[in-house]
Amino acid sequence: MSADERNHAQELEELIEQLSAMPDREQVAAELGALQSIYGEGVLKIWLPDGNNASPRKGSLDESLRFEITLGLLPPHEEITVHILISLPPTYPSTSPPQLQLLSRYIGAFGADSNLFGAILRVYISVNGVEWAADSICVFDGLQRMLELCTEWYDEKLTNYAIGQVIRDAAEETNNSKATTSTAFLNSDTDESHRAPTVTAAPTFGIPEGIQIFEAEPITDRKSAFVGRACRISHPSQVPLILSHLMSDRKISRAAHPIINAWRCHVGNVLHQDNDDDGETAAGGRLAHLLQILDVDNVLIIVTRYFGGIHLGPDRFKHINQAARNALDIGGFLDAPDTKKATGSRAKKR
Repeated sequence: MSADERNHAQELEELIEQLSAMPDREQVAAELGALQSIYGEGVLKIWLPDGNNASPRKGSLDESLRFEITLGLLPPHEEITVHILISLPPTYPSTSPPQLQLLSRYIGAFGADSNLFGAILRVYISVNGVEWAADSICVFDGLQRMLELCTEWYDEKLTNYAIGQVIRDAAEETNNSKATTSTAFLNSDTDESHRAPTVTAAPTFGIPEGIQIFEAEPITDRKSAFVGRACRISHPSQVPLILSHLMSDRKISRAAHPIINAWRCHVGNVLHQDNDDDGETAAGGRLAHLLQILDVDNVLIIVTRYFGGIHLGPDRFKHINQAARNALDIGGFLDAPDTKKATGSRAKKR
């Protein structure tokens, strides 16, 4: 711990001691001690206006107490931090809720907007925030809700940037293609002047021999789309090759979560299994549970999620599971062992 962090921790300990001696502030003192324990000493700091470094005196405890804290976003963006001001009115928690204010002007590379500032200010008074009741301490719950809001906002900004990049890349490719066509025409010999320019394909990764990927129809909800795929595997070493093959498809790789996956495979008498959220927290584990409850082995399931700009909440997990199940059904993996084969025209071979 640095010298500054030790000073902040000592100041907070002194304030907690002051508050503990006041019957109507004992709950606040206990909550501050709990927050210090959760986030670590020196992380929660007493906030004083105008750069005043003096410790608060007992007389100032009749006013709102303010603290600042810097926290990382929720996974997978823990490295992105936000700076928050916590205000505790003198009547908290008996008759007034606390208040949170976003101090960060930027979250990562994106400038925070008025919608995010407002959502955080309303954390304790909004139906989408944290429920507060008289005599109930709730700072920690509010901070967690604030992190959820900031993480969702940051995810949306990343997705919109990625969509914009796809559009920019497509426009650049179109311009480059036109330039290549013009150059090819001008530099060609007379007898080859009408020959089409050579197009170089993007690098691809071959799929292991004998692997057939079955693709289900997309599930769409509020502009988001979920595409399930499934294939039979005979050895764990095939999994990274199949995933690399899918990621070499530009349409798949540009998705918000291209290869959420889970797999189970028997090698001899040993069952090997693994899963990957691909940035969609807990999604891979849910797919692994789906394979377990369906008792399906020697199979890899992949779900690609395209984010449409509207957060779906828990519904996204329902669609991810359904997309995977549809792919298993199309591939015949849910049939009896002697009938596990592709059925009908729904199967799409890659």
